[in-house]
Amino acid sequence: LQLKLWNKYRVSNIPSLIFIDASTGKVVCRNGLLVIRDDPEGLEFPWGPKPFSEVVAGPLLRNNGQTLDSSALEGSHVGVYFSAHWCPPCRSLTRVLVESYRKIKEAGQKFEILFVSADRSEDSFKQYFSEMPWVAVPYSDEARRSRLNRLYGIQGIPTLIVLDSKGDVITRQGRVEVLNDIECREFPWHPKPVLELTDSNAVQLNEGPCLVLFVDSEDDGESEAAKQLIQPIAEKIIAKYKAKEEEA
Repeated sequence: LQLKLWNKYRVSNIPSLIFIDASTGKVVCRNGLLVIRDDPEGLEFPWGPKPFSEVVAGPLLRNNGQTLDSSALEGSHVGVYFSAHWCPPCRSLTRVLVESYRKIKEAGQKFEILFVSADRSEDSFKQYFSEMPWVAVPYSDEARRSRLNRLYGIQGIPTLIVLDSKGDVITRQGRVEVLNDIECREFPWHPKPVLELTDSNAVQLNEGPCLVLFVDSEDDGESEAAKQLIQPIAEKIIAKYKAKEEEA
């Protein structure tokens, strides 16, 4: 039972506190530790998820010091980027993400990235943000940064959450998608039922139950035949969870 609960709620580190609606079994909030830190009096109980537009509401920064209102994000795909300068994998991803961002914008797509800092000081934030061509939540607005972490149940960085123009999540695996699609041909990276296992997307093996099909060779078409075999099965499973408004 313990193992099933760990797997069901995708717990990757401890302590972890998850709030659930007992009547439906659905997750209300994955990041309960931040909830009780930010709302010790329980004034926001039952801590259910709020729309992205409501959580992000307020001024945003550009690295030249200009400010704009969060309403400027409306109608665009948005990548919510949780990152920090002290984190080497974050800095590596940022270099790739800057090029991806430019390619997507040059292709005429409506896309913006919102940096949510986990830096340890405002000076570190400013140094890191100076490398980014997109917008950020002000470092001084710790409450809003915390609410965004709570909204998406962030347990580690770097994490890139990609949203559609309505603010709904397309994928939580933006990091993997960016690294696997350097030319951004598959933007906005809707999840695929079947993936080819690579170094960069192997992290998803820790996200939940997975089926891994091994094939002998790509040369004789066996790989493509295998994909065609399991594609309809994967699509059926994903559709079942989508109907229940749950992650597969």
